[in-house]
Amino acid sequence: MGTHLELFADYFQIHVLDEGSEGDFSEVWNEQTVLDGLGVLEDALAIGTSVHDTVAVSVDVLADRPDDDSDDFDHVVEASFHTPSGRVVVMGCTDYLDDAARFEVPAGRIRARASRRNLAAAVRWLESDEESEATEEVRLQIWPAPFSAPHVVKRWTQPEK
Repeated sequence: MGTHLELFADYFQIHVLDEGSEGDFSEVWNEQTVLDGLGVLEDALAIGTSVHDTVAVSVDVLADRPDDDSDDFDHVVEASFHTPSGRVVVMGCTDYLDDAARFEVPAGRIRARASRRNLAAAVRWLESDEESEATEEVRLQIWPAPFSAPHVVKRWTQPEK
């Protein structure tokens, strides 16, 4: 199965990028991308999270497009990006790049699906000392694919307080 990481989702995001990327996410976030939980650059992605805390991340590099199992998740997004180096870095947005996890992928265009779950429990735990800990889970699936537009497969909306 995949590689499991624990990443601090500083500023409510984690980054997935080509090892050679110099992408700047400072202007990728707007009202729509925050709602979608996805910021896209030519050679990098920012995956939004529901918490500013540690999230459990699993990374699977696949040969082909995975089956749709979005019913098992709260929020699912997909996007394409370019990986000329053939190596993808997965990290918290303020992590030290040299220490980040790296994964071999086919050089060229790839597609990533970020499937997130346990979002309501993670948000509740952060807002209350009475709740037991619940960690947001992010599964990243990466496979070679021609470019296609970013897509929200399934949308989660945080319940009103």
